[in-house]
Amino acid sequence: MTHRPAVFAALLGLTRAGSAIGDFWVQNDYCARVKGASDKHPVIYKDPVTEKETTHGSVDGRAACLHHCLTYVATQAIVAGLGARALGIRVHPAAAAAALALSFSTHYAADRRVPGKSLLEMLADKTGKGGFYRLASHGVNGAFHLDGAFHHGCETVAALIATTRATTR
Repeated sequence: MTHRPAVFAALLGLTRAGSAIGDFWVQNDYCARVKGASDKHPVIYKDPVTEKETTHGSVDGRAACLHHCLTYVATQAIVAGLGARALGIRVHPAAAAAALALSFSTHYAADRRVPGKSLLEMLADKTGKGGFYRLASHGVNGAFHLDGAFHHGCETVAALIATTRATTR
């Protein structure tokens, strides 16, 4: 017998852990800095080893965000897959693929923060949170916090999807 609430809670915890690892430990400095670059708002990246500066536009920004999201979702898949196995949870392959696809696409949409055009900025403006989104003082970064909340919400939906047709051993 499957205990869906317990399976959901376990998968949410596992994907959340995979998300944090993927976002903060696996993501490299280049991707973190360049993923929001556009031709209209280029990013100057200074390599921490060589100290060489390079300028990046839309193509590099999209590529950096794509690379980050691929490593992010791969990390989630590994952590959730190993954790589910250890807990005796069998996740249906189609449900796992759908959950990871949702995680990938929403993460890309949220992390491709081109000034004035990003999904998060538009959502913040439409919900009256634009001022908080732009807050970057007193030790607070509103965009970072709204980004995390958006990811948490999407990961919750992804965990619900992954729970579909899951069984326990």
